[in-house]
Amino acid sequence: MDKGEQNDLIRRLRRAEWRGRLRAYALIAPLFVFVALSFLLPLGSVLLNSVYDPVVPDGLPRTFKALADWNGPRDQVPPEPVFAALALDVKIAARAEKSGPIGGRLNIEETGLRSVFMRAARRVSAQEQGPWTPFFESADPAWAKPAIWGTIRNLESREHTLFFLSAVDMKRQSDGQVALQSDDQRIHVTIYLRTLGVALTVTLACLALGFPIAYLLAHLRDKTANLLLILVLLPFWTSLLVRTTAWVVVLQKEGVVNSLLQSLGIIAEPLPLIFNRFGVVVAMTHILLPFTILPLYSVMRQIPASYVRAARSLGASPSLAFWRVYLPQCVPGLSAGALLVFILSLGYYITPALVGGATDQLISHFIADNIGRSLNWGLASALSSILLVAVLALYWAYDRVAGVSNVRLG
Repeated sequence: MDKGEQNDLIRRLRRAEWRGRLRAYALIAPLFVFVALSFLLPLGSVLLNSVYDPVVPDGLPRTFKALADWNGPRDQVPPEPVFAALALDVKIAARAEKSGPIGGRLNIEETGLRSVFMRAARRVSAQEQGPWTPFFESADPAWAKPAIWGTIRNLESREHTLFFLSAVDMKRQSDGQVALQSDDQRIHVTIYLRTLGVALTVTLACLALGFPIAYLLAHLRDKTANLLLILVLLPFWTSLLVRTTAWVVVLQKEGVVNSLLQSLGIIAEPLPLIFNRFGVVVAMTHILLPFTILPLYSVMRQIPASYVRAARSLGASPSLAFWRVYLPQCVPGLSAGALLVFILSLGYYITPALVGGATDQLISHFIADNIGRSLNWGLASALSSILLVAVLALYWAYDRVAGVSNVRLG
């Protein structure tokens, strides 16, 4: 074969390889589009909403320009040109029906500012000319104080960290300084710690209950093990809401558990088993237990029984053979089960809402509340972003300690 034929063969081979790659890309293209639309796009939107906030800057552009031209200290009320610019912005916003969103955004920073802004907007719309300073001050005395102007100046930029500050129980004050929220507003750090605590408790409970069950299934005959495995999978065929509601029936004061204990004479009064942390942990452990059993069972089935018999034949006691030979080989299943349960626990919403009390709600409840009731999407995005970063940090720490390569689902 001469050199020309070799080059032609190489070109045809490269074309064939390229066509093969194109076919492979075409096959995965629908999956990529689905992942992008269902995961990457919402995730990007959440991250963007946590730092991008154009409502006030776009609604009051002339006011911010006048404040920049004045460039006075924050402990002073701005002069008449700033009030005149604000009056023009308020009129334009009222005609465009944007006064409500602007007032709502100001109210997020300082409770009561929506009423102040909307009252001024209604009066300004009916006023033809200034001077505007006494007009605003007569509409509400708050306009004669530097505090409201400091709050407005904090929202000058479309990109800021105010939502993240609020998510960690801090705020930027009207004087521009960052400080802790008041005691009655400092809740988010406590909720994060509560969420991590509940997730860790549920994970440990699932490991403690799931390991012996998986061990039993792995060492039974195939026919018996498959039959019992159906019972493990059975909860997946039942709605999460139904399973959670069933625990309400079981744990309530007149429920199955309390009625049985009272009939046996063990207790005289019903125990508080629901609408508290105990009920949340019990219900979540029951729901998430299969996610621990299945990876453990899959790994245990692959461990040769001859290893333990060899350790016993060399003089190891049953407990020593278990701890030194059998248990280390279960680490991949333990890792997979722990990661699955822990990460799923962090995002639970329905179960704590139904069986938990007011002090047992997890961070997902407050994210949903800010989206659905408070309409504070920026804070909800910031809370979600912090939770995402915390999960990634824990995952990184786990990888450094145990190694993700040891995680195996089967």
